[in-house]
Amino acid sequence: MHRLGGVGLAAFERQKQHERSFAELSTEISQGQVDVLHAQLAQFRSALAHYASTHRDSIRNDPQFRHAFQRMCTSIGVDPLAGPRKGGWWAEMLNLGDWQYELGVQIVDVCVSTRERNGGLIEMSELVRLVSKLRGVGGGVITEDDVVRSIKTLKPLGAGYEVIDVDGGKKMVRSIPKELDADQAVVLAIAQEEGGRVSEDLLVRRRGWTRERARAELENMLLRDGMCWLDEQDEEWGVAYWVPSAMRWDE
Repeated sequence: MHRLGGVGLAAFERQKQHERSFAELSTEISQGQVDVLHAQLAQFRSALAHYASTHRDSIRNDPQFRHAFQRMCTSIGVDPLAGPRKGGWWAEMLNLGDWQYELGVQIVDVCVSTRERNGGLIEMSELVRLVSKLRGVGGGVITEDDVVRSIKTLKPLGAGYEVIDVDGGKKMVRSIPKELDADQAVVLAIAQEEGGRVSEDLLVRRRGWTRERARAELENMLLRDGMCWLDEQDEEWGVAYWVPSAMRWDE
């Protein structure tokens, strides 16, 4: 019994030794894979930097080319706004850091200057139009995608700047730290369809709301949130609510 016990202990020790050997081999293989991955990433980063540098002017001045470059980066898991340095890939490779932040300042300028009339909520296409007007011809063409990326750089300000999707598929930009509830999204979508105007009857007919629900939501948007205006002399509906963020302004 003693001899068998000795053989059992020896076998146990051999098994433990094999496990340690396999663990060491696994560690060596894992480290080798990590080294290869680091080398591939360094090679890729160098190629991306060369491409960005070669096509820098096109990326800066051609919105379609810029969008295609951004999509390429996204498809391979690179965020141009989040690079190794503070300014991100834009600043490091393309010298676009100042351009991006300048656009962000202009977005803030438009949002703040229009907040009194729209309650801090502006349609994306209207924001693009007003920012483009502010930039002038020399500022180059900007797109919704440019605005979305610039708004990402504003998040650290904690001012509530955010792109939201409203019912109907349209995008709007919120510049106040306040969530948009589901009923407000419905009101905005219908107001956009009607050129900025909405009424209790319209909400009842289009969405099957009770009159009490429609009235409560419109009054909240009017009195509590300052997101709409009341027109008690509307020629067609008698009483209507105008939602400035869903209206187009000729300024």
